Amino acid sequence: MKIVIVGAGFTGIQLAKRLLNERNDVALVDNNEEVVRHASNRLDCEIKLMDGNNLQNLEDVGIAKADALVCVTDNDEVNMITCSMVDAVYPDILKIARVRNFSYYSNMDSVTKKHADSFAGKHRPLYGIDYMIHPDVEAAEAIVRAVESGAVSDVVAFGNSEFELTRMTIEPGSAFAGQKLQNVRSLTDKLFLIAYVESKGKTSLPSGSTVLETGDSIGVLTRREDVADLLLLCGSQLDHLKKIAIVGAGKIGTFVAERLISKKSKSFLGKLFGKSKKSATEFAIIDLDSQLVKEAAERFPEARVFHGDITDEAFLEEEGITDYDLIICATHNHELNMVVAAYIESFGVEKTISLVESASFAEIARKLGIEVPIPLRDTIVDSILSHLRGKSVTGIHTVSSGDLEIIECTLPVSSPVVGKTLLEISDPGSFLVLLVNKAGTSNCFIPVGNTELDANDQLILITSAEKAKDILSVFGGTKA
Repeated sequence: MKIVIVGAGFTGIQLAKRLLNERNDVALVDNNEEVVRHASNRLDCEIKLMDGNNLQNLEDVGIAKADALVCVTDNDEVNMITCSMVDAVYPDILKIARVRNFSYYSNMDSVTKKHADSFAGKHRPLYGIDYMIHPDVEAAEAIVRAVESGAVSDVVAFGNSEFELTRMTIEPGSAFAGQKLQNVRSLTDKLFLIAYVESKGKTSLPSGSTVLETGDSIGVLTRREDVADLLLLCGSQLDHLKKIAIVGAGKIGTFVAERLISKKSKSFLGKLFGKSKKSATEFAIIDLDSQLVKEAAERFPEARVFHGDITDEAFLEEEGITDYDLIICATHNHELNMVVAAYIESFGVEKTISLVESASFAEIARKLGIEVPIPLRDTIVDSILSHLRGKSVTGIHTVSSGDLEIIECTLPVSSPVVGKTLLEISDPGSFLVLLVNKAGTSNCFIPVGNTELDANDQLILITSAEKAKDILSVFGGTKA
């Protein structure tokens, strides 16, 4: 594929890296000389210092022959106008734009609903953008998933499936410690699968002979209702979160509060997140901005809303913040989030979730004792990649600092694995099929060796990031 990326900031560079690793043809455009120089030192692809919202400039880097245009500048309007301009001349090119202003989403939703007949069939999407990526919503969704799973660690959920993948650490005294993978199933009657193992700084897809050791982190796929039992086997436990505080009343904090606290399940945000749940949990919202605090108090009357400094020890003690079970640090200052989360834990708060810049910062956050770091930039890149991997791909999730990718896809008729069992296509160390949802059913299950794959089955795979393109070419039916 040839992809033109407008915007060479952190997201643009990370996206380009992932695409180049898959041997795609990438052109990167930015009008900031320093940004272009930085990108040129890190990437081996065509990088141009020019305005990306100029059609002639885009044609100079090959937009006419491109498969996709991705606009990730810091300016929403530039991203949208660039996509709209290209759409007018090259409508068949896939267009993706990062858009932070939530009003554009609500406007798009209302317009397409009101004029549903006009937007049916071959009518181009509003603004000429095939997919708009909202970074704050992507981050908030990840935070909410972690909260709903007890804030034990990183969690990957799979649509409406009852299964989820949770990162667990094998603690001293764990029943798993010293066990070969082929023997651990006998330790419980709960259905589970170990998808990956992080040991001594290396991450790998396990085999039956893999030995689990104290201190290893493992990705455990199991039913949501069985997570607590698997945590016990790992030497941890799932505690009920009775008191939750959200630090940051900005966009992300508000989105999280809307999903966790608000009963407005019929709102557009509710559709993005799914239905809200009424809970007996006590919530608090904390911010230094008096206007944001006022708005939060009006919007969430059922929560305690504080105008205070989360780094002020006197404030923490006076308002009893250190007695909370979970603190969510969701400000737009990612470094502050990490520092605050680590600081709060020093007062005895058992669990924290922190929004961080990237996967590399997530590793630092874990070493500071933060249970769930949410890497914002990587979450955005995953979302963009899920739209670039072809029509059969419905989702991408990176795990373990980006070493591994989880791919959600639909098996096309053209795939060479159709009609074969997992045992017949097995390639140890290359990929694992985690879940199968048979075509025409809602029965999602962990497959076994004699599970036969059929056309239109929905699959969830895990593979190394460097092999993802090759694996998809097989399961996607593009490789003979």
